[in-house]
Amino acid sequence: LALLGPAPGAPSCPHGPALLFVKTSQGKEEGRRFYACSACRDRKDCNFFQWEDEKVSETRLAAREEYNRSHQPYFTHRQNVDRYKNFVLLPVSKRKFCQECQQLLLPSEWEKHSDHQFLCDITTAQLKSPSQLLYPLENKKTNAQYLFADRSCQFLLNLLIDLGFRRVLSVGTPRLHEMIQSKASQEEEFSVRSLLLDIDFRYSQFYTEDEFCHYNMFNHHFFGGEAARETCRKFLYEANGERVIMVTDPPFGGLVEALASSFKKLMAMWRGTEKEGHANKEMPMFWIFPYFFESRILDFFPSFSMMDYQVDYDNHALYKHGKTGRRQSPVRIFTNLTPSMIVLPEEEGYRFCTVCQRYVSSGNQHCEICNSCTSKDGRRWKHCVLCKKCVKPSWFHCSNCNCCTLQKHSCEKTGIGCFVCGKAGHKRSACPSLS
Repeated sequence: LALLGPAPGAPSCPHGPALLFVKTSQGKEEGRRFYACSACRDRKDCNFFQWEDEKVSETRLAAREEYNRSHQPYFTHRQNVDRYKNFVLLPVSKRKFCQECQQLLLPSEWEKHSDHQFLCDITTAQLKSPSQLLYPLENKKTNAQYLFADRSCQFLLNLLIDLGFRRVLSVGTPRLHEMIQSKASQEEEFSVRSLLLDIDFRYSQFYTEDEFCHYNMFNHHFFGGEAARETCRKFLYEANGERVIMVTDPPFGGLVEALASSFKKLMAMWRGTEKEGHANKEMPMFWIFPYFFESRILDFFPSFSMMDYQVDYDNHALYKHGKTGRRQSPVRIFTNLTPSMIVLPEEEGYRFCTVCQRYVSSGNQHCEICNSCTSKDGRRWKHCVLCKKCVKPSWFHCSNCNCCTLQKHSCEKTGIGCFVCGKAGHKRSACPSLS
């Protein structure tokens, strides 16, 4: 499959405008183009499908509109904000949260949820940490709410403060957003503000319309329409668009090209602040993603570089700090800021490489031949003279395949090459013809 991207006049599903796709074979477009849901890669989660050239009857269009309407949240954001104000006024003994409906309940609603599981006595501290109160949506491709571990979250926030940023556009990073909100409410001198853009509408129960926008990062769709878009624009415009950074942590199963397209639109929104000198500049950004997507991200953002810092998650079995070898988290920070500015904690084993002018992990040794610190996964890599590059320590040069690979591999498979264009040397996910 190849993504052709957002198309003007595309039909919509409950997740906003659909994206246009085409089946490919050997790098050539084959078959009819079709629209599918931007957010859900799995048809079980959203089965929207329409051929590009299909004539859709009035009846079906009306039925689709009705379906989309019926799949919108029960309360509007404004209603949720009002309900929150009333909820906070209740004594703690009357504050209940329905775990099945994932909803704060007012006393008049208890009856309707009587056969559901409740969490009772909700404290103010719990209301300030909604990501711990809400049940994480762990569907890998749509939501993948793996939430930053406290260590990573604290590191990110300290780094942003040290770099002098005062506003954070938090795209799919609820933990970072709530840490900023919580600090701002507790410490008078804390001057960082955050706006959360997230597809999870449950957060609208805890944040005002100036703190949260319901947003789909796969098609740059603001569910709140022009008003929400304006909130985001205003947030970026403040202080002439200076000292603002975007931090994003997308689902790792998401399409890189769809994400890059949306992020470029957010950058264009920032550039639209029309301040001198912004015209050809990029809004500062941290894109948090696994290291093996490096080439894909650099295809879309050549100014980005990858930091060695390992980002950890609370509720992910594998992405935890302190593991060694292949068990380390593969998640990194990609940024368009100058690498030497990103100071990594020395107590966690990071050190500054004076040649590369950036912080690297302890196992990442500088290779004199490549003239850079080449390891991507935290282990020490080795240089292969025949491949003219550094490779993973577990790889060996195979004379049949004429490249380094795992010791146990079947040589004949390498002749196939990429499934999209048929050429050797890269996998389907990194095929240049996809972009």
